[in-house]
Amino acid sequence: MGAKVRYIITFFGDVQGVGFRFTACHAAQAYSCTGWVRNEYDGSVTMEIQGTEAEINKVLERIEKGCFISIDRIDKKSIATVDDEWGFDTKW
Repeated sequence: MGAKVRYIITFFGDVQGVGFRFTACHAAQAYSCTGWVRNEYDGSVTMEIQGTEAEINKVLERIEKGCFISIDRIDKKSIATVDDEWGFDTKW
């Protein structure tokens, strides 16, 4: 299976108003990842996601294939995992 890891990822490009958070939420749930996603005031989207490397990579692949989503750059940083976290949510 693999060890759980957690990343904070910021997406830049055409990522707001194009269903990004909806796509990210459904992809994360489909691959049993936990965390959250939210729009930022600068037009980027931030996501904290926890799962195995393979699960997270599948989520990212699905997001990149989303209709109307155009990612110019991704900043990804490893952070500490969160115990007892359930689900993946959209933050406002």
